[in-house]
Amino acid sequence: MASKKAKGPRAKTRDKFKRKASRLSVNKILRDFTQGDTVQVNINSSFHSGMPHRRYQGISGKILGKQGAAFKVAVKEGNAPRTLIVAAAHLKALQHSKGSEGT
Repeated sequence: MASKKAKGPRAKTRDKFKRKASRLSVNKILRDFTQGDTVQVNINSSFHSGMPHRRYQGISGKILGKQGAAFKVAVKEGNAPRTLIVAAAHLKALQHSKGSEGT
C-alpha cells in the first residue's frame, strides 16, 4: 500500500530550500533593518524560527517595522497586499541603483 501524500508546510521544498550559500552566521541573525528598506525574502532552511511560507521565496518587499525580534514586511501576492512577519535570517537587503548617471 502506498503512503499518503505529505501536505505539510515544507512539502515540495527539496530544491527550493537547498542551501547554496554559506553558513548562517550570528551577524545574519542579529541584522537590523530600518523602516522603508527594500528586502528580498530569501529563506534559510537551517534557521526555523520566523520562517515564511515557501510561496514567498524570492519576493521583494518593504520593511514596515519590527515585531519582537522579527520584521514586518509588506509584499504583494498577485495584486493582494500581504504583511509577513519574518526573522532577519530570512531577509536579504536589496541595493537599488539610481540609474546610469554620468553616461
